[in-house]
Amino acid sequence: MTSSDAAPDRLSGLLEEHAALETELADPAVHTDTARARRLGRRYAQLAPVVETARALDAARDDLAAARELAAEDASFAEEARGLETRIDELSDRLHEQLLPKDPDDDKDVILEIKAGEGGAESALFAGDLLRMYLRYAERRGWATEVLDAVPAELGGYKDVSIAVKSRTDEGIWSRLKFEGGVHRVQRVPVTESQGRIHTSAVGVLVLPEAEDVDVTVDPNDLRIDVFRSSGPGGQSVNTTDSAVRITHLPTGIVVSSQNEKSQLQNRESALRVLRSRLLAAAREEAAATASDQRRSQVRTVDRSERVRTYNFPESRISDHRVGFKAHNLDAVLDGELDPVLDALTRAHTAELLAAGS
Repeated sequence: MTSSDAAPDRLSGLLEEHAALETELADPAVHTDTARARRLGRRYAQLAPVVETARALDAARDDLAAARELAAEDASFAEEARGLETRIDELSDRLHEQLLPKDPDDDKDVILEIKAGEGGAESALFAGDLLRMYLRYAERRGWATEVLDAVPAELGGYKDVSIAVKSRTDEGIWSRLKFEGGVHRVQRVPVTESQGRIHTSAVGVLVLPEAEDVDVTVDPNDLRIDVFRSSGPGGQSVNTTDSAVRITHLPTGIVVSSQNEKSQLQNRESALRVLRSRLLAAAREEAAATASDQRRSQVRTVDRSERVRTYNFPESRISDHRVGFKAHNLDAVLDGELDPVLDALTRAHTAELLAAGS
């Protein structure tokens, strides 16, 4: 294939990789290792749009050459040639965009953590609203979700909740949800407010690409594992055994816990999944001289000023402050209609990469 003015060496390498993956995936032996087959399938699906555009561009160039040759003898082909020139420009731009450097985590599943911040009970209630929003969005996309840990608040909602979001296909979830990290601010009249005054509260969202075993190796000697009794709102015991698990990674000081499952073994595995993902994120940040765009947008302090998005209930308005996105369909957004704001964030990120000359 002869395609593309845009990064020909990179394109050639991707086309060769796609062909090699196609050969591997045709081998029945590969599918005996489910994890490997899924990893290869995801990468194959990720490269498919580039291959499709490159092939369409080559076909359009061949058609243009033929149309120009025919136009020399029959003027009616001149209009077809002009249409093909426009088509080639469009395909070239699309391919250039597709060849921009990709986030290595784009095809990964994610672990999403929601933490109540300033605002007390109202913040915890809104953390519950955000959890429902992400669960509903995942349902709309056909993704699977699993609650890894949840600390309910006394008046409803959550002080802290972690979920895993997994694709049932080759679709990468990190590429879609990576910009959700940050402080989400809510403005509304709390249920506990008797004077009808609008309060502002904050909830922190942290999104991590879920680490696979090949990404992070955790030395058991680096872990301190404590067990304790799970407790629900008001300290009321929800388990009669010490099944909750807290894991401290001694070299980094990272602490994770899980108390959502009934058995200590299940809680230990859930906590390790979160720990591996946090270690992967930390390693990626350390490897980069400066934090990447998506990491810079993550939560630092859960207060009212470190905001990426505001949900204004009196005006039924959602505002994403990073890209100037605004919409007046707050109920629909909280019911999982997140695509418009996520599309706006993705477009803005792509525009930044193009402007940087990547």
